[in-house]
Amino acid sequence: MAAKSDEMSFWGHLDALRSVLFKIVAVVLVLGIAAFIIMPWFFDHVILAPCSGTFVTYRFFDLISGAGILPAELSANPDFHVNLVSMQLTTQFFIHMSASCWLAFVFGFPVIIYLLWTFVEPALYESEKHGIRRAFLFGNLMFFLGVLVGYFIVLPLAVRFLSQYTLSDQITGMISLDSYMDNFFTLILLMGMVFELPLLAWLLGKMGLLKRSFFGHYRKHAIVAILILAALITPTGDPFTLFAVFIPVYALWEFSSRLVPRPDPEDNSPDE
Repeated sequence: MAAKSDEMSFWGHLDALRSVLFKIVAVVLVLGIAAFIIMPWFFDHVILAPCSGTFVTYRFFDLISGAGILPAELSANPDFHVNLVSMQLTTQFFIHMSASCWLAFVFGFPVIIYLLWTFVEPALYESEKHGIRRAFLFGNLMFFLGVLVGYFIVLPLAVRFLSQYTLSDQITGMISLDSYMDNFFTLILLMGMVFELPLLAWLLGKMGLLKRSFFGHYRKHAIVAILILAALITPTGDPFTLFAVFIPVYALWEFSSRLVPRPDPEDNSPDE
């Protein structure tokens, strides 16, 4: 396969890339149409679920509220509800379209990565193919794990706090559909990308650009940076909310360090 790839002309590579891109567009289009059809149900039962006080995350908070580490405003409250308003005539239609594309991208992510893999596979050696296959499976698993963390932890914490935050009693809060969806897309996709950190560390380690000693040397810096990131994502004053975001992200940092090859014996840098 590698020999054939070497003999392929520039235009042959371009034609192969065009074919792959066409397939990716076709996959996203088909998934987008399916998502557009089911979007009214998906919107009510998934996207808008964190706007209700009976959301599964809030019920879980209610179970652990007896420990005294959870603020009362985050526990389950059937009366809690975020009312969204549509400010412009075209808002709901364009949200329907953008949410369908977002859903198509999320669920089509493994297929998209696989199609890109088929383009680069002929140029790789067998040993490289084995490593990339493992990276493909691991990367997809971590991406969806990050999406789940974003949906069930980060987004509910942000929605519950920000929707109830008041600067002044004279200000009447009115949350637009655009604002909610911007936060929904950003937080969930951001967590999906953050959870790719171990894969990135593994790839850089394989390339010799990253050593395990890096994680030991910058661990304190990472802790401070992750705490700041957690505070920005969920700007509440209670430790539970802060550490609910901090712990999984810091666990990614430590997990990433274990995927990077150990330093050479002559390397005196700290490994931990």
